[in-house]
Amino acid sequence: MTAAILFGLFGLLLFINLPIALAIIFATLVAMLATIDTLPALTTIAQRLSAGIDSFSLLAIPYFILSGYLMGQGGIAARLIAFAKVLVGRLPGGLAFVNVISCALFGSISGSAVAATSAIGGFMIPAMKKEGYDKPFSAAVTVTAATTGMLIPPSNILIIYSLASGGVSIAALFIAGYLPGLLVTLLLIVACYIYVARNNIKALSVQSIEPFWPSLFGAVPSLFLIVLIIGGIIGGFFTPTEAGAIAVLYSLALSLVFYRQLTVKDLYPILLKSVNTTAIVMLLIGASSAMSWLMSYALIPQTISETLLALSQNPLIILLIINLTLLVIGTFMDMTPAVLIFTPIFLPVAESLGISPLHFGIMMILNLSIGLCTPPVGSVLFVGCSIGKVAISEIVKPILPLYAAMVTALVLVTVFPAISEFLPRLLGLI
Repeated sequence: MTAAILFGLFGLLLFINLPIALAIIFATLVAMLATIDTLPALTTIAQRLSAGIDSFSLLAIPYFILSGYLMGQGGIAARLIAFAKVLVGRLPGGLAFVNVISCALFGSISGSAVAATSAIGGFMIPAMKKEGYDKPFSAAVTVTAATTGMLIPPSNILIIYSLASGGVSIAALFIAGYLPGLLVTLLLIVACYIYVARNNIKALSVQSIEPFWPSLFGAVPSLFLIVLIIGGIIGGFFTPTEAGAIAVLYSLALSLVFYRQLTVKDLYPILLKSVNTTAIVMLLIGASSAMSWLMSYALIPQTISETLLALSQNPLIILLIINLTLLVIGTFMDMTPAVLIFTPIFLPVAESLGISPLHFGIMMILNLSIGLCTPPVGSVLFVGCSIGKVAISEIVKPILPLYAAMVTALVLVTVFPAISEFLPRLLGLI
């Protein structure tokens, strides 16, 4: 009965477009009131909302959010695009490849798919249209490529998965995301190449590409942030939370002093945006933690686990079922609550079949990343359509081959755990 009330009411509230955090809190509260007495229910939900965000690891999130905003407006995107043009701009249809690589680079530095879509899309979508690409395809490339930042560190959602999974090493998760993120990037480039070949789009003119050394000099300071953050965490010089603070200081110095794209007057709106985003994320985390507690109290994860294991003992079959379920969930739920709610449900099933929490986490994040560019709740899709000035109905056809590329990457990561585990194992993190 608890599960029926919880998920039934939650689905209804989402259907009427209530904000997802409020839908989670209201559905959880009603289900609690139907299960336990009023005073304990009210006390418990208040405690769980507070306890859900009472984690030292979560302190890294506001830092990485702020550093992402600083990078988005600090001139980093233009320099990464110039560097990507040097790398692949001379290839036939190279501007599509530039878009993919720029989104991957910026997403990996900022840790935000929305920030990558905004920063890179503002440059690349008009530029691609000028070179003969249609706007819906240009927007589709930006939207899908921006999601690679969810896998390539530093990534806020990997920190949240660490919390939801009960303490999988953040450093191991960060390193584990590299190869899957690069795999998605490569397959998106392949999909773009097929489009370019079919439409006979030419390479960029040499005049539109900067010389190698100036472009490299402009991009290296931005790219060094990845080395600084990941190297510091793996080397044990600082924690992920301290790494977030260092990312803010480095981004601030880069934007104010080195690139000089920001002034002190620009900091107030950036700080305000960061505070607003952090508040939304933390409310989602607290609300999802309350729902997870109720599900655990009502033995919902155990019931689902027993049901799945009764269907099959084959790990690939179970992972297929979980992946299909998560693909559906990702179409109507944001990544943060999805990770916090469904990790405690599906992870025990995976572990009982010998699947490592590290591999499962990367698979789950890659799966839910596809939902970021899927209607009706795909936040990255809406941002990309807004920047590209295209309707969602126009983007559906060109985005399908790119979806296929992402799903192919998901299948490969699911079937071959070594894609996720090779680098962490090599570095002795697992």
